[in-house]
Amino acid sequence: MNTESVSSESVAPDSRPPAGESALLALQRATHATLQLISAELVDLDLTASEINALANLADGQGRTVSQLGAAVGARPTTLTSVLDRLERRGHITRGTRAGDRRSVLIELTESGRAAATLISRTLADLESRALAGLPAEAVAGFHAVADALIREGS
Repeated sequence: MNTESVSSESVAPDSRPPAGESALLALQRATHATLQLISAELVDLDLTASEINALANLADGQGRTVSQLGAAVGARPTTLTSVLDRLERRGHITRGTRAGDRRSVLIELTESGRAAATLISRTLADLESRALAGLPAEAVAGFHAVADALIREGS
């Protein structure tokens, strides 16, 4: 047997999706499983998945306009407004005006928001590291290519 090349037949049968399985349905299942993991890991923050997503996207410390944050989290402005209302009531964000453009609302983290965002970022990195530890870099790159294609399709 030639051990220098590995055919697709040598891959464990249960490591491949069943024939005909929808990549979108698999992604949806993975999303739900991931949200459950994140919620369980961050239960003490008492935040919804949408609130966690918003804080994670603000974790770099850069303020965002509502439209910029909406694009980053994949939410419509009306949906994002209720998320931001809750985060503001909890003291995690402030809404202000952008220098030179009083019409734009700038979303920024407060001290408690930065602490929550840091914990969220660390938790996401830990979960990702554990989940992807056994995968080759090419598989992770392939996943990112698929995700990017789906994002482009939805834009």
